[in-house]
Amino acid sequence: MHILLSNKFYYPRGGDCIYTMSLEKMLKSHGHNVAIFTMQYPDNETSEWSKYWPSEMTKAKALTRPFGDSETKEKFAALLDNFHPDVVHLNNIHTQLSPVVAEIAHKCGIRVVWTLHDSKLACPCYTCMRNGKWCEECFSDKLAVVKHRCMPGGIIGSLIGWRELRMWNTQRISKNVDKFIAPSQFMKDTVVRSGYNPDKFNVLCNSIDLSKVQNPSLEKSEHYIFVGRLSEVKGIKTLCKAAAKLPYKLIVVGGGELLDELKQEYSNCNNIEFVGQKQWPQFRPLLESARFMVISSEWSENNPLTIIESQSLGTPVLGARIGGIPELIDEGINGMTFTSGDVIDLTDKIRLMMSTTFNYKSIADAAQQKYSAETYYEKLIEVYKGD
Repeated sequence: MHILLSNKFYYPRGGDCIYTMSLEKMLKSHGHNVAIFTMQYPDNETSEWSKYWPSEMTKAKALTRPFGDSETKEKFAALLDNFHPDVVHLNNIHTQLSPVVAEIAHKCGIRVVWTLHDSKLACPCYTCMRNGKWCEECFSDKLAVVKHRCMPGGIIGSLIGWRELRMWNTQRISKNVDKFIAPSQFMKDTVVRSGYNPDKFNVLCNSIDLSKVQNPSLEKSEHYIFVGRLSEVKGIKTLCKAAAKLPYKLIVVGGGELLDELKQEYSNCNNIEFVGQKQWPQFRPLLESARFMVISSEWSENNPLTIIESQSLGTPVLGARIGGIPELIDEGINGMTFTSGDVIDLTDKIRLMMSTTFNYKSIADAAQQKYSAETYYEKLIEVYKGD
């Protein structure tokens, strides 16, 4: 098959990017021809398809790109003419590329599949969160994003988000997408409540390339670990407050807007170590030797790859009870959950995780079988082929 993958970035920036790049590798390993459509960006990996990529986003383009600007349309159409895909598989495309690519592909008679890495189809600001609480007001009142100034950029950003939601509405997107892939039941349920047809969805949990997690050591040190972006929504402030009260060593892997602030605030705290942004070869040893990994999110994560990676190395997970996180955790078997944003509950659960004996080999074996890329591939090909 000829499969065109599209995502707004093409380097390991976040879960959506890692998913797209891993999917490209997997599909090629099975003999499929794969093309990439993304936005030009300095950190992107090199690609034979880069001449078809629209230019990097600017403040001026922010007024036109989300609605399908001429450059994106022309370059995407040119790529379709050159590559002749059987399937266009979309990922995170809003704003920097826009759903216009789905419309163009559909008009050309190409099957369109879209993996939902967040709730953007239901919520203009991606999260369905407002003032730290779950919000579904936009599901029925599209002007809510403007009323509450939900988007970055205040009133202007929120007006762009409102216009984007109106232009790429439920009916228009549904018409141009053959099947949505929801990595969690939570994500499917959320988007369906916003007005989408449940029959358009397949729930297909993310997978992992088993070559990444071969032969985990299963030898555990006395530290626990956080891996992710250092931002408010990831709950890192809550985690640090809990960790500072405890005698155990927390290793924090990741960069982000809060890194400098947190390093300064906890500079005299010997049991919290910030090691910065690391790629997989650098942080795998820290993850597989950890007693457990904490995912302390305070927004509704979809299907976090870090949980799958952690469990596949035999490292149990302490996860916030929010979004799709609880779907990946069997209490007391491969981890535990805590009340999102609750410092006291998190502190108590860290103590409990440290005192609990887990079967690390069993965790790794079960995860590698469940999240195998080969299992995912077989189900994905069924989605590609359709009825």
